[in-house]
Amino acid sequence: MDLNWSEFERVEMRVGTILEVNDFPEARKPAFQLTIDFGSVIGIRKTSAQITKRYAKEVLVGRQIVAVVNFPRKQIGKFMSECLVLGAVGEEGDVILLAPDFKIENGLRIG
Repeated sequence: MDLNWSEFERVEMRVGTILEVNDFPEARKPAFQLTIDFGSVIGIRKTSAQITKRYAKEVLVGRQIVAVVNFPRKQIGKFMSECLVLGAVGEEGDVILLAPDFKIENGLRIG
């Protein structure tokens, strides 16, 4: 099924900086809980991400990522996810995060 241009424009992909990373032992698959700063307009959002195969918590703090910020909130166990971090998924389910090449302003839209 093809996506038309107006549908694509409705997807709000924004750059954010990871502020905090916590283990998420209640998740069905290994995951971290992330707190991400998307700048003054969007603010701070939380999400979970199955990125434990390639990333340690220590290397994620301060890293910029790309996420969809206009999906409805989703309850994951006792945790409320408020955005969707984007990444390329390898053959073994390992996720490689999408990120800008240079440090840029949080909240900038991907287009």
